[in-house]
Order: sequence, then structure tokens, then C-alpha cells
Amino acid sequence: MSLRQEIVVTGVGVVSPIGIGKAPFWTSLVEGRGGIRRLDLHHDPTLAAPIGGAVADFDPKQYVRPRKSLKIMSRDIQLAFAAADLACVDADLREKPVAPERLGVVFGAGIISCELDELMGAYCDCIVDGKFDYNRWGQAAMAKLFPLWILKYLPNMPACHIGIGQDARGPNNSITLGDVSSLSALAEAARVLERKQADAVIAGGVGAKLHPAAWMRGCNGKLSRRGDEPGAASRPFDAARDGLVNGEGSGALVLETRAHARSRGVPPLARVLGHAVVFEPPGGKAAIGESIRRAILTALHDAETTPGEVGFVAAHGLSTVDDDRIEAQAIRSALGDVPVTAPKSFFGHLGPAAGALEAAMSVLALHAGLIPPTLNYEQPDPQCPVNVVHGRPAPLERPTALVLAHSHHGQAVAVVLGGAN
Repeated sequence: MSLRQEIVVTGVGVVSPIGIGKAPFWTSLVEGRGGIRRLDLHHDPTLAAPIGGAVADFDPKQYVRPRKSLKIMSRDIQLAFAAADLACVDADLREKPVAPERLGVVFGAGIISCELDELMGAYCDCIVDGKFDYNRWGQAAMAKLFPLWILKYLPNMPACHIGIGQDARGPNNSITLGDVSSLSALAEAARVLERKQADAVIAGGVGAKLHPAAWMRGCNGKLSRRGDEPGAASRPFDAARDGLVNGEGSGALVLETRAHARSRGVPPLARVLGHAVVFEPPGGKAAIGESIRRAILTALHDAETTPGEVGFVAAHGLSTVDDDRIEAQAIRSALGDVPVTAPKSFFGHLGPAAGALEAAMSVLALHAGLIPPTLNYEQPDPQCPVNVVHGRPAPLERPTALVLAHSHHGQAVAVVLGGAN
């Protein structure tokens, strides 16, 4: 029997394409309402309208304080601040606060793309005879960009702004590991609590992959071509899947020791039973699959849980042909015929934020005793031998969830969550 401190989740905050706040988010999941749609990102009639999971009706002024901070907040930072604020409200940190020196922040983030109109003046000043002159950039940038411009786009700023806004003076850390960032942040937050460096930690991640630079930077070749039917484009593990769909959003969880939550009089929503962060040199596709399998088994060992006790898996489920096949076979190898759900079918691929949203979904599923379905799963793929929950929510028979994330660089993360008890 492990003697380490028991870690619980006491707050959930969500800003997503299917709802802002945990109640709208959960309602969309159980009612099968996706958030992927056509996006108004350009006005060129010769180009197909892009599709993605955008956060609708988001007003950062409802969450950000002081308001003047908005001047140095990119959209990523605004989404992260809002999700963290919602999580803190859900954990009742206003009425039953944590000592500031004992409240920490660990947040996942990635490359934050700059708004193009902010660069336009400096760019135009570098055009000489129709060509871009790199030698002019330093002077043009200094003259045209406002002095605090860089603070809007540093990946450590979501955690910093959350710390300032919540008066969290404990450990403050930023995790930048691509698609595994927010699940890694969740694991690190648990370790911070186990090391007794804090009593509570705000953990999560943010990603906004709807900027043109995000498409150009790496995943354009893996995007779904179903532009004429956006709601059907993200279809993890389905035989007709043809690529991923980008999205934006943020998720945050408040973690604390059970003893501390009890002292505040706050009931836990779920327990963090175990976690694993592993790496496999990406020498081939099989190596990525092995890292996923090893992350699953290592997290189960850390949680002192067996494969037969897992109630469902919240899969990475990118909806690409190769990624889904590799992940599905790793899940089957490690866990057998466990129920699997893929939340990206609802809101798309959120990059560093994905694991946080999927962890939030898992906490709510454990609380409700239901496994949300995977959208658009119509035709099983023999190369993806997993038991995909689809059509309608499934009853949760065993109150344990395993959340997965992996990256093409070889990292894989698994977090095991249990019911609140």
C-alpha cells in the first residue's frame, strides 16, 4: 500500500468549442453536439473555407483582471486565464482560499502565433524593390512593434498571468512539450503536491491552432479534407477517417491533497491515482506505439491498478490514419477490450490543451457515471481494434479512467483518474 499523499481534483474549468464552463461542456458531450464548423478566417473566394473548432461567444473581459492586462494577452493567454478562473471558482477558492504561498500553477502551452496585423507595419517597412530585406527588420520591428509586444507571445505567460490573477505565489511552471503538454502539467502538479511544495495547484493547458501559421508549421498534410461537412470531419478510429481538424481551447483542474480539501470543506470530484511520462526515440511508427503502451502500463503500476479495473480510456484520437492505428493497437495490447472514447471528435485537435480538456471530460464522466460517445464513428477499422463508445453515452461500470496523449517526437503520457469515493 502506497504511503504517498492522496491527490484529488476539486475544480474544473473549461473554455472549449462545445461550451464555456463545465456544465455546457458536459451537456454537449452527452447530447452529441460537436463544435467543428466552417470558419470565417479569410475573404478569398478562390480558397475553400477552413474548418475547425472555434470557441464561440468568448468575452475575455468577463474573466481577466485587471482589464488592462488584456493589452499584453494573446488569445491563448485569455483562454487559459478564463479556464483557470472557472476552475478556481468551481473549487470555491474565493470563499475558502488557499494560502497564497501554498497555491501553485503548472500550465501547458506551445508556440503562440502572432496576430498578422501586428507585424504588418514592420513587414512593409522591410520591402525594398518588391523584396523583403532582412537587414532592415531589426530597426523596423523596434519602430513599429509596441514595447511589450513579446509578452503577448511567450509560452510561459499563461502560467504567469494565472499566478498573478489568482494570487498564486507558490511554484509556477510552464510545460512546452507539444501535444503532451497539459497532461504532463497535470502529472507535474501531482508531483508538486506529493513533494509538499504546495497545498493546491492549478494545472492545465491551452492551445489555439486556428492561426494560419499553425497550419503552415507542421500539420497541413494531415488535415481532413472534409471541408464540405465540417461536423463529420473529425472521426477518430473510423475506417473513413482522413485527417485531423484543428481547434482552440483551454482546460484547467484544481488539484490538492485530500487532507487539504477536507480542511477547506470542499468535496473532491475525482482522484489522481497515478501517472506516467515516458519517451521513446521516434525512429519509426512502432516506436511511438511502444511509448504509448509503456505509458499505460507504467501509469497503472503507479496507480496500483490493474488493466481490468480501467472503466474507459480517453484516447488521444487524432483522426489521422496512422496515429489512430498506432494508438488503438497500443491500447488493445495493454488493456484489452476496454471502452474507448475520443473527445477530439467534438472539438478538434487543440495541441497543448487537448489533454487538459480530455482530463476534464474524464473527471465529469466519473462524477456522472457515464462515458461520452465518440462522434462520427460509423465503420470500424480492423486496423484499430478498440471498443469505441459511439452513438450514445455508455454506463460506466468501473470508476477508473485513463487519459492518454502522445506526440510525434516520441513522448507519451498517461494519467489514471478515479472516482471521488
